[in-house]
Amino acid sequence: MRDGVGVRPVLVLIGFTAAIAQIVLMRELMVVFYGNEISLGLMLGSWLFWTAVGSAIAGRVALEPRRLMAGLEALVALALPATILAVRASRSVLEAVPGESLGPGPMLLGSLATLSLFCVLSGSLFPAGSRLYADQVVTSTGEAAGSVYLLEALGSAAGGMLAGLVLVRSVAPLEIALGLGLLNLLAAAGLVIRARFARRAAMGALAGITVLLALPFGVPRLEAVSLERFWRGFRLVANRNSVYGNLAVVRTEGASSLYENGLNLFNVPDPAAAEEAVHYALLEHPSPRSLLLIGGGANGSLAQALQHASLERIDYVELDPAILDLFPIQNDPRVRVHVTDGRLFLKTTASTFDVIIVNLPDPQTAQLNRFYTVEFFREAARKLTGSGILALRLTAAEDYISPELAAFLRSIYKTLRAVFPEVTAIPGENVLFFGAKRPGVLAAGSEELLARLRARHLKTSYVREYYIPFRMMPDRMADLDRQIQPRPETPVNRDFAPVAYYFDVALWSSRFNHGYRDLFRAMAGVDFRWLAGTLGAVLLVLVAKKRRAQTAAACCTAAMGFTLIGLEMLLLLAFQAIYGYVYQQLAIIIAAFMAGMALGSWLALRAPARRGMRALVFLQLGAAIAPLLLCAVFQAVTQVLFPVLALGCGMLGGYEFPVASRIFSGRSTGTLYALDLAGSCLGAVLFSVYLIPVFGFLKTAVLAAMVSLAPAVMAVRSVSERPAR
Repeated sequence: MRDGVGVRPVLVLIGFTAAIAQIVLMRELMVVFYGNEISLGLMLGSWLFWTAVGSAIAGRVALEPRRLMAGLEALVALALPATILAVRASRSVLEAVPGESLGPGPMLLGSLATLSLFCVLSGSLFPAGSRLYADQVVTSTGEAAGSVYLLEALGSAAGGMLAGLVLVRSVAPLEIALGLGLLNLLAAAGLVIRARFARRAAMGALAGITVLLALPFGVPRLEAVSLERFWRGFRLVANRNSVYGNLAVVRTEGASSLYENGLNLFNVPDPAAAEEAVHYALLEHPSPRSLLLIGGGANGSLAQALQHASLERIDYVELDPAILDLFPIQNDPRVRVHVTDGRLFLKTTASTFDVIIVNLPDPQTAQLNRFYTVEFFREAARKLTGSGILALRLTAAEDYISPELAAFLRSIYKTLRAVFPEVTAIPGENVLFFGAKRPGVLAAGSEELLARLRARHLKTSYVREYYIPFRMMPDRMADLDRQIQPRPETPVNRDFAPVAYYFDVALWSSRFNHGYRDLFRAMAGVDFRWLAGTLGAVLLVLVAKKRRAQTAAACCTAAMGFTLIGLEMLLLLAFQAIYGYVYQQLAIIIAAFMAGMALGSWLALRAPARRGMRALVFLQLGAAIAPLLLCAVFQAVTQVLFPVLALGCGMLGGYEFPVASRIFSGRSTGTLYALDLAGSCLGAVLFSVYLIPVFGFLKTAVLAAMVSLAPAVMAVRSVSERPAR
């Protein structure tokens, strides 16, 4: 096995295991910790942090490569199911009940604690694999690191596609962990057992044990018990993993509740929510004949809408088909059900509507924010009839509107006013917003709504004669209008400047601690020019002194990790905003990104080593140009070209790592890989939590370009040095 052929599948398995495990564990963490951009950024940051730590530590462990690699593979096989169980048990440790939101502090501590073991072991595999590859093919550690980077990227692309499109739909998390564990244990046995008969016997025994564990009394039973413990206090009726998240149906006190990724979507029966979601909007229109209901119909809203006899057609759009499987809707010839992204449907349908109701959660994430932007409101206005109305509702408060809530509502109000000539809002626990395509369509007051309520003979319990006048009392309406009137500094929410989800996340954080509120206020108040100037000054200090080639290579690697995670996020968010949430195509974009990294590594390994520093200069310049170029071409790029852009962006990072590893040769390969991951860790948190929502795509791209230019200058100043051999 001196030619290294025997170890290549084992090295591909590094990326394959990491990609699948990351998808599984991120989904599990979202159920526990709530899936907004703060939690996702903290989770991914924790993952990358511990992986970097593992890589840095393992790069200094002096053990025989085969035994080290085999030991790590075996430990990874055991650590993944243990980590899944630890994530589920963390709720009780944090003393939270299912469905309760946790603050950023507990999220960070919980993510760091539960992911530590698996990620340290997973991160250790890269330097261990590099040493093993160098030993097998008798090459330098720099060349070996580049080759392992290529093989890992290939495995990541394959694992991401398999998990995202197949496994999460049909296989339980612990069963996925069992399958991955078998692969890693087989790899470990193949590495350390030299005798063919003994190796085959060990592999057969492992396969047999896995089959036994897969029987109903084994891992499936453990899966059921761990879920029941997680949902203690409730009766778990159904648990379903779809491509869009985890769905759990629990029953308590005669009602069923649907939780998506740990948060309550709706309760059945819940007549108050179902009535409010549709009746106010339909009563605002003099005689609605066509309705587009985006989301939320399965909780009874659709049935309530059908009471309006004037409606001839209802188009109901639901993104996740699993919701309709769990809560089937009633058959009615007027209803057309569309299982797709609501915004994509609106963009592609030829129909027009008298009323469009956005019956979705608040813009707590970038994906939900797409339904509250000026671009979406313009798309909706184009599909409304001449007297059409757009309706949406946002969580508020009955008596007190905090400064954070007011800032959030002002942003949405200003965004609506940028499209619709007439906008009104009705106060309550949920603020109801209505935008009319032309003035004079919306009801003048509660009396007009009450007259329409009586004329349509609606059978309602909560949208009634004594509730409507209370909600629309003139003093309450005037007070809300005063508080949500936009100010000069109030931003418009846009696809490529998604400020509303930042306001919503800031509002959410303020519920837990005044320190979070003050932090978010300060972050949102930072002037971009000051931030860019400060960053520029820091970078100038870093590049002022001439540095060694190895230092320049290390800085280039860290900066590329930072930029690559930003490029990936820009691509995914732009695709969602323009073409809708098409999960399969998003998975293709991610796979294309990883394939680009593999292709870039392959090309770099075949390039002359003598031009390493010059190559780093051009690669960093390319990384500086890439985010600016993406922002310039997004609107003109067709849907099929997004994977091409992802491939090109991935090639930058894939090409650079082997080049930098050659220059870094002679020092720990784990250190260089750890720097790559550390840059990605910082980027994951900053891009998702702060830069993109506060400053938008273009300004974020400028900052990313600055970060990439600094190491390019360092590489230019070091270009006269010959790379270490």
